[in-house]
Amino acid sequence: METFGRWLGSPWRRSVLAVLAGALPMLAFPAPALWWFAYGALVPWILLARCAPTGRRAAYDGWCGGLGFMLAVHHWLLPSLHVFTVVLAALLGALWLPWGWLVRRFLAGRPSAGRAAAALVVLPSGWLAVELVRSWQGLGGPWGMLGASQWQVAPALRLASVGGVWLLSFLVVAVNVAVAVLVAVRGVRAPAVAGLAATAAVTSAAWAWAPRPDVDGHVRIAVVQPGMVDGTESGQRRFDREEQLTRGLAGQRVDLVVWGESSVGFDLAQRPDLARRIAALSREVGADVLVNVDARRSDRPGIYKSSVLVGPDGPTGDRYDKMRLVPFGEYVPARSLLGWATSVGKAAGEDRRRGDEQVVMDVGHGLRVGPLVCFETAFPDMSRHLARDGAGVLLAQSSTSTFQHSWAPAQHASLGALRAAETGRPMVHATLTGVSAVYGPGGQRVGPWLGTDASTARVYDVPTAHGVTPYVRYGDWPVHAALLVLGALCVSEGVRALLRPRRRAPAPSAARARTARGSPARPGR
Repeated sequence: METFGRWLGSPWRRSVLAVLAGALPMLAFPAPALWWFAYGALVPWILLARCAPTGRRAAYDGWCGGLGFMLAVHHWLLPSLHVFTVVLAALLGALWLPWGWLVRRFLAGRPSAGRAAAALVVLPSGWLAVELVRSWQGLGGPWGMLGASQWQVAPALRLASVGGVWLLSFLVVAVNVAVAVLVAVRGVRAPAVAGLAATAAVTSAAWAWAPRPDVDGHVRIAVVQPGMVDGTESGQRRFDREEQLTRGLAGQRVDLVVWGESSVGFDLAQRPDLARRIAALSREVGADVLVNVDARRSDRPGIYKSSVLVGPDGPTGDRYDKMRLVPFGEYVPARSLLGWATSVGKAAGEDRRRGDEQVVMDVGHGLRVGPLVCFETAFPDMSRHLARDGAGVLLAQSSTSTFQHSWAPAQHASLGALRAAETGRPMVHATLTGVSAVYGPGGQRVGPWLGTDASTARVYDVPTAHGVTPYVRYGDWPVHAALLVLGALCVSEGVRALLRPRRRAPAPSAARARTARGSPARPGR
């Protein structure tokens, strides 16, 4: 241990360990999907910051760990953004500076039982504050929230209906803190055991008492996934493939057909021939077709990504323009300052325009749907607002073709389970190239995923439900509670600093007089 301590004393070695420790939670997300690993993945990072020699070093451990975390969960961006991915990860990793300091503040040395118990609340609250800040769309959005790793765990999905993905993140961090205390802090294990017991009790209570969605019927929704289409005139050839697949749905009693993001690369007002072809498909299949147009609009300046509903007589007028754009992929933040990113990667050459408001569409058969486009499914508030506005089914139109051979498609598809569980509404995630997926109102999978190697159209019997989940009713209350905890901590620390007795500076000692020979003069002589 002494040798390891000396080895760890090297700043750069410690920084490397912090980066690696911060990257560990990546394994809990798809594609590895080791959801259980999330409950111990933060322990090495916590133990490292806990034993930091100073608060400044602990904060730096937090930063390095944040860099590792952000780089790991976004590693699939490297082929597109290259070195800029590391720059972004380093900038966002700085959000964990205070969290690293808090770890040492509450767990360093041999903390009292009170400090260990407080850590079980303060450290998860600090983590939620980080997730809240980085969830701002301008900073990249809430991709890789720790609670999202629990998308396939039934008790966790029930908890999501109560407090959203925020509550899951809080509890996952709390369990990690408890495990770290059990491993490294002797004599104060009672609070850690109590914290684990409380987590189990909360989960059991949610399982027993949280309202379940009241399933009241089924709708048949078809997902059209054309697969990879490259080369010259790929937009037209993709449309032809989607048309062919949709025509094969005739006679299957479909209530709605959904195409993926950027499934139509031309403005339908400028290409009435395409609008007529989609309308003919609607008549043939007996259902409206929801397409996604990625093109320069004819009625206003700029490029938009828009969900457009087409019925038997053509476009119905229902249209949703994507509101939250992908940084660098669809626009460059502060382009005058960061425009150089287009020269080192595949950043957007021209900024797309944003929509103004979310839209709930009536597609017939008594069905109202709320469309989302691409990574808007990562934002819990957007699906919550659609559910409150009366959407019976949430629809996501996506395309991860740029990241086809990475973990991104599976991770993106998994987000639909959280959004369904939070709102009590089924979610259909339709993509161009996979992974496409459907989830019931409790977040459970409906039918098979359509993988990245599939080019097909599939009909899903989607259960519909009514009722309002606690999360839809009360919103992001775990975040508000976490901010109250951190606010109380700041007040407490401020009061303690004011009441702490100030050390008096020692009185300066009088300089001894010296004789001509340079020796001190003795008093009385």
